Amino acid sequence: MVAESHRSTMSVEEYLALDRGSIESRYEFIDGCAYLLAGGTANHSLISVNIISAIRGLLRDGPCRIYSSDLRVRLSENRYVYPDASVSCDPQDRGQIDTLQSPRVAVEVLSPSTEAYDRGRKFRYYRACPTMQEYVLVDTQCQGVEVYRRETDNLWTLHPFGPGEEVELASLGIHFPLAAAYADVVLPDEDAGNA
Repeated sequence: MVAESHRSTMSVEEYLALDRGSIESRYEFIDGCAYLLAGGTANHSLISVNIISAIRGLLRDGPCRIYSSDLRVRLSENRYVYPDASVSCDPQDRGQIDTLQSPRVAVEVLSPSTEAYDRGRKFRYYRACPTMQEYVLVDTQCQGVEVYRRETDNLWTLHPFGPGEEVELASLGIHFPLAAAYADVVLPDEDAGNA
């Protein structure tokens, strides 16, 4: 979740120094501007943990690794982001690194304040990254996952998944029940029904 710009413009080196030197804050970097990331809600955090847990179990013992929002992802020379989860299958993206260089899958858990950005400009940034194969958007208002899959350099197709379905991540050769993403999550419409 992006909150506010840190200052007008800076170099990549200045951004990395700022981000690495910030103990309690993280910044995304887009075309010369650093943006402070805002915190999330309990549902947002729980959905992220659920997705990471589901995918991690399926990737165990294989060449791919899933990472949390603590790992910076380089999309291009001038764009660095912190997705809620990211997957890389490249051996260079292991060990003592603080920036993922070859993301294959990015997961963004939507919030009302960032949904338009995640669906619009941020999706454009992900599409421009040549190693990116799937972009996953997870709803926090109802059970729903959208997987955007690269078919060619310029063609991405939408694969929506709803209650009772299995979410497929074709670039990883895995699938998991959509319900796993929402384990222990109380959605807004469920809250209203309990009032």
